[in-house]
Amino acid sequence: MDVSFLGGPQPQRGVGIVAPFDFALDRELWRWVPDDVSLHLTRTPFVPVEVSLDLARLVSEHETLREAVNALGAVAPEVLAYACTSGSFVGGTAGERAMSVAMESAGEAPALTTSGALLEALEELGVRRVAVVTPYTKSVTDSLEDFLGEAGIAVTGRSYLGLTREIWRVPYRDVVGMAREAVADDQPDALFISCTNLPTYDVIPQLEAELRMPVVSANQVTVWAALRRIGKDAVGAYQALLDPVARRGPAAMTPTAAEPAVAEGDPVVRETVFEPVAEELPGAAVTEEEPAEPVLPSPATAAAPSPADPVLDGHEAEAQPWYDEWGRGPQPPV
Repeated sequence: MDVSFLGGPQPQRGVGIVAPFDFALDRELWRWVPDDVSLHLTRTPFVPVEVSLDLARLVSEHETLREAVNALGAVAPEVLAYACTSGSFVGGTAGERAMSVAMESAGEAPALTTSGALLEALEELGVRRVAVVTPYTKSVTDSLEDFLGEAGIAVTGRSYLGLTREIWRVPYRDVVGMAREAVADDQPDALFISCTNLPTYDVIPQLEAELRMPVVSANQVTVWAALRRIGKDAVGAYQALLDPVARRGPAAMTPTAAEPAVAEGDPVVRETVFEPVAEELPGAAVTEEEPAEPVLPSPATAAAPSPADPVLDGHEAEAQPWYDEWGRGPQPPV
């Protein structure tokens, strides 16, 4: 059979990704990638340590990075990206820059890290004040805030889960809940969702429409910055970092303040330890309560829609209220 008329395959640009051994969201990274770009992933060696500052230091050692980059050498990627937020902020801004230099010297290609890409994205969006959502423990979240402060970015509020393992299992519902808590008492310029093992792709447009501010995530900024290095654009509709229409739309609007941002005598940064309500997550302490008596709806209210805001549950996108670039809606869901 003659298949010469098919041509192809289409030439591919290569992006090399170095991820921690427990990284589980390969598919999410690909969702930001155009068809003519391939991701080549490798992982750091396994170490029997849970998510912590100790693990962040272990998976970011320069010798570990060099070995991972050497493993990617056979496919000759045009750019290298270290896809781990905590591993790239644990050493501060100087440590982050040293990691990029170590990767560049080993791979002879431009290199970046997730935390470096975050600073690049915040500069692109003109952000100086940011609310932070993390799945980490308090100590790891503190380290992220220190890194941002060193770079001149003020943290206005934060919410974290306290997890030490299996972060990729966190549902979108909990990400949305943390986001709402992190921005509740102040008006930051943007929201950052940390950790490349925390699913975020489908929830970014919903949060930008609801919170009326740009929302950036660890995986999003990593892919966006890596593709920029080779002159390509990341794909992702209604995400302010990637989509000019979204940047002019709800994400550019002023959030509605419900209460005074900070009362006299209160700490400047609002901190919340988010407690999942649906099910217990690995590594997170969830208080059990006595089940309440079921309340059966009356015939008059049984068919009435719930007034609660719709939230993405699990990793599936449900129909959501949307706004056009001038804040009018509803529009079809993303």
